[in-house]
Order: sequence, then C-alpha cells, then structure tokens
Amino acid sequence: MNKLFSPLDFKRGPSMKNRFMLAPLTNLQSHEDGVLSDEEFKWLTMRAKGGFGLTMTCAAHVQEIGQGFPGQLGIFADKHIEGLTRLATAIHEETSVSICQLYHGGMRASEDVTGFAPVCPSDNEETGARALTQKEIQQLIDDFVAAAFRAERAGFDGIELHGAHGYLLCQFFSSEINHRHDEYGGSLANRSRILFDIIDGVRDQCREDFMLGVRLSSERFGMKLDDSVAIAQRLCNEGKIDFLDMSLWDVFKDPIEEDKQGKKLLSYFTEIDRKDVRLGIAGKIRNAEEAQRALESGVDWIMLGRAAILHHDFPKLMQANSDFEPAELPVSREHLALEGLSEKFIEYMSTWKGFVAE
Repeated sequence: MNKLFSPLDFKRGPSMKNRFMLAPLTNLQSHEDGVLSDEEFKWLTMRAKGGFGLTMTCAAHVQEIGQGFPGQLGIFADKHIEGLTRLATAIHEETSVSICQLYHGGMRASEDVTGFAPVCPSDNEETGARALTQKEIQQLIDDFVAAAFRAERAGFDGIELHGAHGYLLCQFFSSEINHRHDEYGGSLANRSRILFDIIDGVRDQCREDFMLGVRLSSERFGMKLDDSVAIAQRLCNEGKIDFLDMSLWDVFKDPIEEDKQGKKLLSYFTEIDRKDVRLGIAGKIRNAEEAQRALESGVDWIMLGRAAILHHDFPKLMQANSDFEPAELPVSREHLALEGLSEKFIEYMSTWKGFVAE
C-alpha cells in the first residue's frame, strides 16, 4: 500500500504526490466550439481535489477536422487558452500535476461531427476517409506542436500524445490501415515517423521542463504487439518523453495473438529497458486490491477511468481504508451527479452496458 501513496519523480516537470493518474476520459461536456465548459471544469477539478496525483484532460483535438465526439474539448485555436488556463490553475491548487491530452480522430472523426470528410493515412473505403497529402501531414505535425505550446501557455505541466485506440496517430502505426508509399508508410520506422516528428517539434518549441507522455495501444486497432513493443522501446531509448501510458483494456489479460500467449500482456512492456521513462497502465483497475496488484506488476503508476467516474476521491478513500470497495454497478444517476458528472456525461455513460441503473 505504501508505494501507491509514495511520490513519483519524472525526468522533467513536477513530481506526483502519489501513483494515481486520472485517465483521459471522453465525456461530451465541453462547448461545441471546443471551449471548456463549467461542467467539464467541475468534473476534472473534483478529481484533483479527490487526491489524484495527476489529472489529465479528455482527448483535446488539435485540428477542427480532428474532432471525434460532440462536446469535445478543443485546443486547436487560441480561443481555448482562457478556459484551459482556468483549468490548469485549479488543478495546481489541489497539488495535482496537470496534463492535457492531444489528439486527432482521423478516420474516426466523422463528417456528422466536424462537417468535413474524415482524413486518414490512406484512403479508407469503410469510413469514407481520404488520404492525407504530404503537405497536410506537415501541417498536422505543426498543429500538434502548436497545441502543445498552447497547453504550455495555459499553464499545464505537460501533454500526452494520444497514439492509441485507433485514432489518427495509431492509424499511421498500423500496417492494416496505413498503405502509404512515402516516408510515412511502409516500414514501422516510417509508419511511426509522425509521432517522433511531433515529439521533436514539442521538444524544440516548449520549455525544457515541459512534460511529455505518449499513450499507446498494445494490440487491437490494427496494432501488432511486436510493433507496439518496438515503438515503446524506441521512445524509451531516445529519452525525449517522460512517461509511457499503455492502454491494455485489461491490465491482467493475456495477449490476443496466439504466438504471444504464455505470459501476461503487461509483461511485454514491463520487460522493456525503460531508462528514465516512467511506465503506467490503464485497463479494468476497479478496486483497491486490483490497484495494489497492478502497481506490484512492475509499473510506476496506475491510471483509473471507470473507478474515477464512480468515486472522484478514489485515492483518498483507498488511503483511508485499504479494503475500500467501490460502488457496485449499475449505479444511479443521482450517484453520478453527486460525483460531478453532468447530464450529458451521465447520458453517455448510460450507453456503457450495465453502468447506469435505468
């Protein structure tokens, strides 16, 4: 139990007061132009007050065309800085590290949401997405970097690049989706080039102690485990990021690929030579026992999603009682409202099977 509540230092930026990070959760609560709403401010700052050592925003889109959901937080224009500054300031007041997650939906940013045809590394018949031109890829890299600089101006301690869950960066990584024949397609080095170009840009444009993390999917979404491990190892080798966030869906599961089975999926990443990079995991960490077991697997921190929705103060509750058991699903709408979820967020959670009592 002690390690969960011990500080964690990073190569750059402030230390976390404990090993609990708030997962970057889609919540549909911001204004339609991407400006931070009072509802999203309340949801996030309640988690900072609740004891999370690091509070991360939902995925904030770096281009208007990159929006994947209604009511998604934006960081593609200077009009977003005022709200983001208010948020970062409030998170800091609760002694929580502030991180803004940067994202582009790619082929998963539908025209119904953005008003634009979606884009992708290659033409995609299933979604109707068109391939990005080389000029557009360079603009995309510049826009990720510009978004990181906005986050810095707003007072965030750092950013996380969302390279998971089948969104645009992950689409580039996938040999199933990316069929390009230029320097951004073909080999894994080429398919992942966009990520490393963005990282170089952020390091060039943002202050020296600005924190930088990357979220990766280990499998699914067109990703092969060997490719995920290789990208993760290169990120650690180059030393330009501070933390690696592995989204496993279930931190205790076996790999999907048959030839990789025989040991836990997580072990493929704990065995990486991480050097100065901190490793964290997300995926079905639901109670105190699982939080403890997850940390003991060899990672540096754990990330909570559903558990943080159910209890804004999960870390404080667990620290007060090591046998703390969270509310059982399904929970009432009243419970979620008391935990800081707006009606829009509660409606979204009602689409998760068995989460909200009807």
